[in-house]
Amino acid sequence: MKYMGSKRRIAKHILPIILKDRKQGQWYYEPFVGGANIIDKVDGNRIGTDNNWYLISLLTELQKGWQPPKELTEQEYKDIKNNKNDHAPELVGYVGISCSFSAKWFGGYRRSHKEKRDYIDEAFRNCTKQNLKGIIFSHRPYDKVIFHPESIIYCDPPYAKTTKDKSDFDHRRFWKWCREVSNFGHTVYISEYEAPSDFECVWEKEQTTTVNIDNYKKATERLFVYNDRI
Repeated sequence: MKYMGSKRRIAKHILPIILKDRKQGQWYYEPFVGGANIIDKVDGNRIGTDNNWYLISLLTELQKGWQPPKELTEQEYKDIKNNKNDHAPELVGYVGISCSFSAKWFGGYRRSHKEKRDYIDEAFRNCTKQNLKGIIFSHRPYDKVIFHPESIIYCDPPYAKTTKDKSDFDHRRFWKWCREVSNFGHTVYISEYEAPSDFECVWEKEQTTTVNIDNYKKATERLFVYNDRI
């Protein structure tokens, strides 16, 4: 599924690092599951959670075989955006993410170009081809997740100082939580551009990201893990 800040393009690079020491039966968690573009490439015991109820409703229904609409007009988009309670939550989640520009939550109707790309058709195909079988999805904040002992946890939080950031997301509190969870025996990996000094960068790669329809920029994606010896 197309999702703002998706790590789909770098999954092949970071998953071998995240899963290299995974034991048989060990649980894998994503507390910021987003479009499930990483967790859908992991096997075994998996739990994906997110604080966006509409998103979790969408993923749960897609898992059951729900088919989103193949066509969506700009007027229908606006109606769903302005009258969320009048529509099924999975539809709201689908329209708010997959049918929005750059997959930003209701960030503007993703207009198609007749001779170039049909974005609504792409959204349909991206959602319906994804293999979500066996994943447990749950709606809850990252710091309310209860983990199985010695789990592997991959976090892709709102990045600081970017359009993915949310004004109410407390980054200082998040990094404190990562330390606490690590000290409980879990292995926590975090995607971000930068991290506090006691987190070690174990992978990095420059990527091109979309700012708006006519603007792109390059930034270095990094994968961090807590290192209490630093």
